[in-house]
Amino acid sequence: MTAGFDHADTGAPQSERPGPLPPRFEPRPPYQYPASGAAPAAPYPPVQPAAQAPGPFAPPAGPVPPGSVPPGSVPHGSVPPGSVPPGVVSAGVPGAGVPLGSAPFGPVGPGQSPSPHQPSPAAPRRGLGAAATVIAALLLVVALVEGVELIRLDGQVGDARSAAARARSDADARLKALESRTQGLEQRVGKTLDASGVAAAVLPSVFRVSAGRFTGTAWAVGKPGNGTDLITNYHVVDSVYSAGDRDVYLERSNGRFPARIVKVDEKKDLALLHTDEKFTPLATAAEQVKPGDSVVVVGAPLGLEDTVTAGVVSALRNNEDPPIIQFDAPINPGNSGGPVINAQKQVIGVATAKANGAEGIGIAIQVSVVCQTFDLC
Repeated sequence: MTAGFDHADTGAPQSERPGPLPPRFEPRPPYQYPASGAAPAAPYPPVQPAAQAPGPFAPPAGPVPPGSVPPGSVPHGSVPPGSVPPGVVSAGVPGAGVPLGSAPFGPVGPGQSPSPHQPSPAAPRRGLGAAATVIAALLLVVALVEGVELIRLDGQVGDARSAAARARSDADARLKALESRTQGLEQRVGKTLDASGVAAAVLPSVFRVSAGRFTGTAWAVGKPGNGTDLITNYHVVDSVYSAGDRDVYLERSNGRFPARIVKVDEKKDLALLHTDEKFTPLATAAEQVKPGDSVVVVGAPLGLEDTVTAGVVSALRNNEDPPIIQFDAPINPGNSGGPVINAQKQVIGVATAKANGAEGIGIAIQVSVVCQTFDLC
C-alpha cells in the first residue's frame, strides 16, 4: 500500500477496482455543479508526482492521457470535494489528519489504518500496578493475621505445657505420698503378729534336745549343706560336754535324730550342734528389734515339744554381757535354747532364762551374738 489514497477505502467492489494508472494525469475540466444554482466548484489541483518507490498503484512519470482514468475513480494524490466527511481525511493527503480525540488508540502512521483492536500500551501497565498493589496488601494482611494466630497458639502451647508440668508434679507428689503410706501400712501389717502362721512356718525346724538327764530346745540355722547346724544353750548340754561326751539327740513326735556337740561358748551360754540329717534352716533378723514388737517363742517346756507362746518385746538390755532381750511371752524349763521369732518369721534371739518368782519376764540372747560367735549368719 502506498502513502497516497488507497482504493480499498473507497468502498468500491473488488471487481470494479481499476487497473494500473496511466503514466500521467492531465488536468480535468472544472467541475460543474448541477443547474440547481449551487456555486461553481473550483478546479482540481494539479497532480504532483508522488515521491515514493514505484508500486502497483504508484503513478508513472509524465502526463495522464485524457480518458485513461475510469469514471468514478479518483486520481492518485487528490480527493474530490465532498468525498471525505468534514474533519476526517485519509492518510497521505497533504494537510489532512485525524481530529483530536477521534482515534481511540493513538495516532495512525503513514500507510496504517486505525484499528479498534489495537490496545493502548499504557492501560495494561496501570492495571498491573493496581493489581500488584492489591495483592501486596492482601499478602500483608494475611501475614499479619497468621502472625497474630501464631502468637496466640504459642501462648496456648506454653500454657498447656505449664499445666502439664504442674499436673506431673502433683501426680508425683501424690504418688510419693501414697508410697509412703503404703510402706507405713506394710510395716504395721508386718509387725502385726500372725502367731499361727509363724508357728506353722518355723515348727519343722525346731527340736527337743535330749542330753543325758536334761532336755532343752534347738533350732536349725545356717546355709544348707552336708547335714544341718543347730543352736542351743550351753547349760542344756553342759553335763554331757563336761563328761567328755559329744553325742546328743534331736527329738520330735515323728522321730529321733542323732547329733553331736561341735563347739561351745560357756560365757555366752551357747552351743553349736550338727546332724547329718537335712532340715530347713530359719532366717535371722538383720535389724534390731524395738520394744513393743510382737514375738513368738517356740520350744519344748517340760519336755512338751512344739509348744508356742506369744508376747511382745518388753525391753532391750544392751549393757549386759552378752546383750539380751526382755520379753513377756511365757517360758518354762525346757524352753532353753529355743528361738524367739518376730512377725516376719525371723529369729531375733535365743530363749535362755526366766525370772524366779515372777511372771512375764523372759530373757533371750540377741541373735547377733550367735552370728558373731559361730559365724553362721
